Amino acid sequence: MSREEYILFKTKLGLCGIAWHGSGKVKDCLTVTAFHLPETSDRLTADRIAAYMSAEEAHVIPSEINTIIKKVQQHLAGKAQDFRDIKIGLGNAGPFTKAVYTATRKIPAGQTMTYGELAKAIKHPKAARAVGQALARNPIPLIIPCHRVVAVGNRLGGYSCAGGIAAKSNLLVLEGAAVASKWLTIRNNPD
Repeated sequence: MSREEYILFKTKLGLCGIAWHGSGKVKDCLTVTAFHLPETSDRLTADRIAAYMSAEEAHVIPSEINTIIKKVQQHLAGKAQDFRDIKIGLGNAGPFTKAVYTATRKIPAGQTMTYGELAKAIKHPKAARAVGQALARNPIPLIIPCHRVVAVGNRLGGYSCAGGIAAKSNLLVLEGAAVASKWLTIRNNPD
């Protein structure tokens, strides 16, 4: 039986973490279960991803995870990537939350959608607030690109990852989306 594992890796914005379930030995069996963008310190990033579902640090990295890591590194270096082909595991997420995440994954890099538009897209037009709450619990940010969901009038709204709306703005700018420049605070960490 396979277990939950994670690995930490460097990007232009800092240390990220990714967790998965499955060995990668069985075709189409491996699923990403968590992703963590850089925290205020590498130690905090490591602690947060390790705590997710009691994952263990991986000793062998499946080729699928190496491919995802390279895509994330390119994306955070300003070369937008498409993450829709990555298999994800959503654990105990309910049908509404899964619908929110599925619709969010369809938003292309460099584009945004409002919470209300996303609610309409999943056939719950009065559930914009519930959409925001589901996205606040997103265990796989970037791969489920919750940063692409904004408030009415292209206001950023909230963002539950480290750095809050400044981080959300940074991700949107990296992807070529127009955002308010007052939030731009991209860190350039050396590799």
